[in-house]
Amino acid sequence: MLNARRPNRVPPPARTSRRGFLAGAGAIVVAFRLDAKPARAAAGPDLASVKAQPNAFVRIAPDDTVTVVIKHLDMGQGNTTGLATILADELGADWKTVRTEFAPADATLYNNSLMGPIQGTGGSTAVANSWFQLRKAGAAAREMLMAEAAFRWKVPVAEITVADGVVRHAASGRQARFGELAASAASLPVPSEPRLKDPSEWKLIGTKVPRLDSVAKTNGSAIYSLDIRRPNQVTAVVARAPRFGATVKTFDAAAARKVAGVLDVVQVPTGVAVIARDTWAAMKGREALTVTWDDSAAETRSSDAILAEYRERAKAPGLTASERGDPQAALKGAAKVIEAEFTFPYLAHAAMEPLNATIERAADGSYDVYAGFQFQTVEQATMAAILGVTPDRVRLHSNWAGGSFGRRATPTADYLAEAATVLKASGEKVPVHLVWTREDDMAGGYYRPTVLHKVRAGIDAKGAVVGWDHVMVGKSIMIGSPFEAMIVKNGIDSTTVEGASDTPYALPAYRFGVHNGREGVPVLWWRSVGHTHTAHVMEVMIDELAHAADVDPVAYRLSLLAQAPRLSGVLKLAADKAGWTGKPQNKPQEKGRGLGVAVHESFGSYVAMVADVSAQEAGIRVNRIVAAVDVGVPVNPDVIRAQVEGAVGFALSAVLRNRITLKDGQVQEHNFDAYEPTRMSEMPKVEVHIVPSQAAPTGIGEPGVPVLAPAIANAVFSATGRRLRALPLDLSGVKGA
Repeated sequence: MLNARRPNRVPPPARTSRRGFLAGAGAIVVAFRLDAKPARAAAGPDLASVKAQPNAFVRIAPDDTVTVVIKHLDMGQGNTTGLATILADELGADWKTVRTEFAPADATLYNNSLMGPIQGTGGSTAVANSWFQLRKAGAAAREMLMAEAAFRWKVPVAEITVADGVVRHAASGRQARFGELAASAASLPVPSEPRLKDPSEWKLIGTKVPRLDSVAKTNGSAIYSLDIRRPNQVTAVVARAPRFGATVKTFDAAAARKVAGVLDVVQVPTGVAVIARDTWAAMKGREALTVTWDDSAAETRSSDAILAEYRERAKAPGLTASERGDPQAALKGAAKVIEAEFTFPYLAHAAMEPLNATIERAADGSYDVYAGFQFQTVEQATMAAILGVTPDRVRLHSNWAGGSFGRRATPTADYLAEAATVLKASGEKVPVHLVWTREDDMAGGYYRPTVLHKVRAGIDAKGAVVGWDHVMVGKSIMIGSPFEAMIVKNGIDSTTVEGASDTPYALPAYRFGVHNGREGVPVLWWRSVGHTHTAHVMEVMIDELAHAADVDPVAYRLSLLAQAPRLSGVLKLAADKAGWTGKPQNKPQEKGRGLGVAVHESFGSYVAMVADVSAQEAGIRVNRIVAAVDVGVPVNPDVIRAQVEGAVGFALSAVLRNRITLKDGQVQEHNFDAYEPTRMSEMPKVEVHIVPSQAAPTGIGEPGVPVLAPAIANAVFSATGRRLRALPLDLSGVKGA
């Protein structure tokens, strides 16, 4: 049936806002409510009166530019490209016309449906929580363009097609670019249930579309927080206590005030702030400060003392995080029992771009803040409380972030809270750019917790696992945070025990107990959070049991993963692509060289790795990593491969050498000279194989990290016959096999 009349139109709202169905200046904007399920569009006689808060994701301009609004922070993981791919494919856009912009802070519009009622990025959830939301936004915009074209051409909507940024009617030969239709289509009702494309119709999803940020990051035009320059901006650095928990007792700023360029010195809750015309003057002024610290409430122990306490506490069973059967009784009847202790040091995030933020007071008493925001809801509310205004009076302007690995997502919004405090102490007359140097962050920031695991596992005469008793000691990230009520149950922080308390291995008698650490060192999630240590322990212990049973490690794992088909699938794929041939792999291929395997699920994604390692007393050389990943629909395979390759590079430094150590409560590592990242010459050849899938996509920013260390550790055993259970791996005194 022909469209005899134009579809009902709705007048645009009097004030255009992201809180209304935006339409103006020849652009079409599509908005939705945000639910855990696919968002449902709202339409009515008056767009301005829509009760549900809409969530605007796409804007089409007269020049055909398609702008996708990204609610997540891009820290280098490429989610801007991945998220734009989803919407653009449903829309039928020409990829060359697609652009992105970061969303403002608004949890009603841009909350992360997998995190609860907050706007934030983390847990590898960007693609997973946006998948249906962005598909629906793109599909709705497509149908609005089709409806407008059908009205103009007086043809059935069913005969209209959309591809490559052009709306076509094949029978009449008519066609129009998106920009030609956008202004008129903007006033049409937003479809409540737009048709989502069948996977067979996808042209962008699953293909290697170019990253949208590559050019800007290559030519230097990408704007990071450190690039922000506001009129009359000043720079601030803070002298912080050398021990966690210490406070300012007294300070003398006379010499600091004499440094050229220093404008003011003020005490703030976190230390003493030096405000200057530029970064160099601020740093030199800080060097001239004399501060006496009160250590009465400070953490003064060394790393060894904290681990010694952990060992004592691990002698008790701890809080029960997971239990089935009676492992103690089972172990008494085991043919062979393996006991092992695993230790993990504190780890810094060491992002390439140091923490920083610029904040200024506007003429109307509101505030503008420029940074790489990872937890917008928390950050906005925290700064608003300090500044004495409501959250909506603090506008967040998101920029690219040069890495995070969890550091920018602090529940306390620490560095942003400090920026607000310094601005307030300065009198709020000019913008303040707060800078943490790398030394500031590495010696005074947050860390992956130090952790100790003790495991007793036994097998019967046939090599089958009969019992597994597991105790862990480590400081909780969530206890005492705003997220405690959501994540901590019965004293157990799920982010601490993930990957072990919920092990997919079919262990008939199993217990996982937890002791929460009590040291005064601030801890935080670190790329892949609890999986960073639980995966290592589980995969090395399973490997030990396989060797004790004289069974090929891959076959042994598969026998315990009958109920985990996707995990088994990546394990088989990685083993096949690596040339794993079975039981002979238990023996070194050549003197000092061996293969190791590990497999793990985290954040809903499945990853297996086979490591080819040369291990001698002089050190460890990782020659090759073969990875297999199952992340559901591979939205952008090139981004997936890049994230796995990046995870290998990131995790390798922690496997080989990195640690944060305390001596009398003071951090000993301050920069990359003592906390050395993986060098290009150390990078192994990395092969990434992606499992084809039509399952809803999951994340890949973190899941590549947990499996690397156990794969390498198991390969070192294959090469040397020695089990190394402490990270970083230390081969001192270990002779090659």
